[in-house]
Amino acid sequence: VLRTEEDYYDLMLAYLQKAHIQGVVRAEIFFDPQGHTVRGIPWKNFMLGFTRARAEAQDLWGISSDLILSFLRHLPEADALKTFAAAMDYRAMFIGIGLDSSELGYPPHLFKRVFREAADAGLYLCAHAGEEGPVEYIWQALDILGVQRIDHGNNASQDSALVQRLVRDKIPLTMCPLSNQRLCNVLDLSQHQLRSMLDKGVVVTINSDDPAYFGGYINDNYQVLARELQLNAAEIRILAQNSLAASFTAIN
Repeated sequence: VLRTEEDYYDLMLAYLQKAHIQGVVRAEIFFDPQGHTVRGIPWKNFMLGFTRARAEAQDLWGISSDLILSFLRHLPEADALKTFAAAMDYRAMFIGIGLDSSELGYPPHLFKRVFREAADAGLYLCAHAGEEGPVEYIWQALDILGVQRIDHGNNASQDSALVQRLVRDKIPLTMCPLSNQRLCNVLDLSQHQLRSMLDKGVVVTINSDDPAYFGGYINDNYQVLARELQLNAAEIRILAQNSLAASFTAIN
């Protein structure tokens, strides 16, 4: 149903209004161009629609937002490189790149060329790693792709050396408990890895992941973890502060 510029404008504005109502002051939003261009949707439709809605949301509600262009990892890197080349016509409309979709079987090293091009273009870098994939995927995202932030990163808790690296380099993790549960990666949220990572000094953050699809906007994710992990008010405040510090254009 997403076809026209107005469709994408409506989608983005509705999302940002929902985020604003829930107290969000800064949103860094992933979008997957390949999911739209494969249907023959012109780049200008989603880029201009998203950008117009973001500007309006800033005026209406004061919510700061930016876009992160994410590559679908189940598609070959050649497709990601082609997508990245097309995206350069809209370079001013996004601040970074990411890597998402099915993780297992698609290790980060497969995308080192496109991440190198993005780094050369001055973009921020992040990647989904270690949600369903092994610890090695997180190491690859850091050492081969050069990411500044790890999306999910749950399985980092299995590797003490990796945890030390995350703490030392202040690499944030954008953790998404409700989607972890819906995807059966964390069956019992009382055992969610965020607690141990927080206690060890990792810059962990709570986020929503495809909230309309997985059924959990930002406050839903905070509330369920606060309940299941028995987080106190001071810990919740730290998590909120972490999310601001971890944003690519940090708000203080």
